[in-house]
Amino acid sequence: MRCTRKVSEDIIWVGADDRRLALFEAVYPVPLGMAYNSYLILDEKCTLIDTVDRAVTDVFLENIESTLGGRTLDYLVVQHMEPDHSATLFDVLDRYPTCTVVCNQKTYSMILAFKNKEVRARIVRDGDTLSLGRHSLTFIFAPMVHWPEVMVSYDSCSGTLFTADAFGVFGALGGALFSDEVDFERGYLDEARRYYCNIVGKYGVQVQNLFCKLSALNIKALCPLHGFVWRANVGYIVNKYLLWSTYRPEKRGVVIAYASVYGNTENVANALACRLFDMGVECALYDVSTTDRSHILAECFKYSHLVFASVTYNGTAFVSMEHLLLDLASHGLCARKIALIENGSWSSSAASRMREILTPMREIEFINEDISFKSAMHTDSDHKIESLARKIVSTL
Repeated sequence: MRCTRKVSEDIIWVGADDRRLALFEAVYPVPLGMAYNSYLILDEKCTLIDTVDRAVTDVFLENIESTLGGRTLDYLVVQHMEPDHSATLFDVLDRYPTCTVVCNQKTYSMILAFKNKEVRARIVRDGDTLSLGRHSLTFIFAPMVHWPEVMVSYDSCSGTLFTADAFGVFGALGGALFSDEVDFERGYLDEARRYYCNIVGKYGVQVQNLFCKLSALNIKALCPLHGFVWRANVGYIVNKYLLWSTYRPEKRGVVIAYASVYGNTENVANALACRLFDMGVECALYDVSTTDRSHILAECFKYSHLVFASVTYNGTAFVSMEHLLLDLASHGLCARKIALIENGSWSSSAASRMREILTPMREIEFINEDISFKSAMHTDSDHKIESLARKIVSTL
């Protein structure tokens, strides 16, 4: 039984959902599952755009076979060689041995590296076109969005851009295919942001470079390899990517991320949040030991001000706090105002380690002297929290 949907009359989604996956790329929690998208263009030359993860092989192959209806597959376009999109490459070629793989030279080298097996291939260069009959694909290289071999494919007939890993979303589709079939802003925007920030976020400059290449195209639909197809209000998600890729915050507000062992540092973080809400400032408060850092990282991309509060542990910042900050630094986050708070019973050294990690980040401004507490917050410490809250408000 096939599980397919039409993107248009002759472009068919033949992908599949995986709801049993716990960690995408063995790192990111995906409680809503994951969608692996692949698209089949039915024309004089039947053409498949990318394959899928090994976990959904059977339904994927059934979708292709039933959609082709006895026709052969002429081309398989490989836009991205990450295994969640290429693991079933040879399963497809085994079924359709006359099929030609369309890819760039870097992709072909990766095919050999992953599989150590030659394929019938048509090597394309940046800007090359391929006529399928009524449809014609133009290949646009997008290196480091988010692997070096990535390219996207533009169909001039339908105005469809096949976007590889760009414009992806964490979560299974559950029968829906188009972003306008769901309440995207309420139900999926946070997962789109978390996907972008963690998967693509480091490569903002490369995303901007791709947008420059795409600016002259009449794009009517976006077909990513994860998440929903955009056929309506395409500018909405494009504008989000334009903003995220510049690292500018979406909102004025404060993320407070804390590491607390026995609740004392948590009390400090809560006290600061109370003061800020009293002053009309939106806050998002997270325990770095219980909230996966991919969520906190995405929130740090979203908001303008960041406060990190950590207990001192083994003479440095708490381990989960250090992991979060190293992740932020490695993803290139910049242009944020930051405050640091440390707690220690006999040695207070968490702030110096946090500052060490964060200082190399571009356009970072520390808005206060590091605040230090000994063991617990007392009534005579209120002025420190009050002063920090007022300092944050003055810089919003």
